[in-house]
Amino acid sequence: MQSNSYANNPEWADVQPIPQDDGENPLVPIAYSREYSEAMDYFRAVARVNEKSQRVFELTAHIIDMNPAHYTIWQYRQSLLDALKLDLNTELDFIDVLAEEKSKNYQIWHHRQVVVEKLGNGSREIAFINKAIEDDSKNYHAWSYRQWVVQAFNLWDDELSYVEDNIRIDIRNNSAWNHRYFVVFSRPNANIDDSTVQREVEFSKRMIKIAPNNGSSWNYLLGVLRKCGQSVETLEPFLDELSKENIQSPHLLSTKILVYEHAAQKQKRSINDEALKLCDELALRYDTIRSKYWGYRKSQLQAISV
Repeated sequence: MQSNSYANNPEWADVQPIPQDDGENPLVPIAYSREYSEAMDYFRAVARVNEKSQRVFELTAHIIDMNPAHYTIWQYRQSLLDALKLDLNTELDFIDVLAEEKSKNYQIWHHRQVVVEKLGNGSREIAFINKAIEDDSKNYHAWSYRQWVVQAFNLWDDELSYVEDNIRIDIRNNSAWNHRYFVVFSRPNANIDDSTVQREVEFSKRMIKIAPNNGSSWNYLLGVLRKCGQSVETLEPFLDELSKENIQSPHLLSTKILVYEHAAQKQKRSINDEALKLCDELALRYDTIRSKYWGYRKSQLQAISV
């Protein structure tokens, strides 16, 4: 990384820096550090003439270290990788170090994808992603990138067990639940037979029993049924079982409402009054923050006519 002033560096003596132009009377100029301003002034100068050199490559690293969200710098760095025919594995090493402190930055993940696509080799990626998820199990960028890696390099085989471990560690991890859905239903030529659907339904039910108030497992369960064209009414025995255990989860009550609604629509009859009572219970006791929503849902249910 560059540490001294570019103005005092003989290697940059031939470059006339270009200051940022915020206009004649900028209203609220950004208080960039002197180091960052100077680096960007020199970058504007070399970018203007489309210089492709090792010194510019090092300049991009310096700027990225100060501002890893600067997507223009990342894009220019990618062009330098091609023009200078640099070692792409060394570039992955650079990202490895950068990601230790800046793994929530989107540009890092996009740049890594660009580099790995150029390499055509994803052998380093699962270990890299695993470390990021171990550090922050809800890092959206890590999970999103994982999906690309799994698809691009056909690395499906161990994903279901991996994501199941993550769900058991943190049952409320929405990212892990989303990844499970991806693994089950997005694999090319996946055989989604009755046994697969039943496995996913039963897994969801087990997780719901552990944490009845966790919306992730309820959403996953309903998503599986919807994806596979199964009726929510098939859940009625499970919902009754939870009710007998005196579980009063808002997700349980809202799913009961779906069952009543589906039955009324299928049988072309008015909604069961019990569904309207559940809307009131949710609005007044179990899900008060969404009381207006439950009032709206009640009006929807009342509009179901024979």
